[in-house]
Amino acid sequence: MDISKILEELRRERQQLEEAILSLERLAVGGKRRGRPPAWIVAAQQVRGPGRPPGSKNKRGVKSKKAGVGEVEIN
Repeated sequence: MDISKILEELRRERQQLEEAILSLERLAVGGKRRGRPPAWIVAAQQVRGPGRPPGSKNKRGVKSKKAGVGEVEIN
C-alpha cells in the first residue's frame, strides 16, 4: 500500500474520531435538551437486553379478577 493512501485513510479516521468525541462531549455536558431527540438516541434507548418488559412485576399472591370463591390464586 502506498504511504500517501495510508496517510489519507488515517486522516479520514482521525476526522471521524474527532466528530465522535465532540458528540459525546455534547451529550455529557448537555443535561436536558428541549425538543425531539435525535433518531440514533431513540434507537439506542429502544435496544434492551434480555429480561422483563418495562412495567411488569412479579405478581405473587394476587387473585385474578376472574377467580371466584374457592378458585386457585395465580402465582
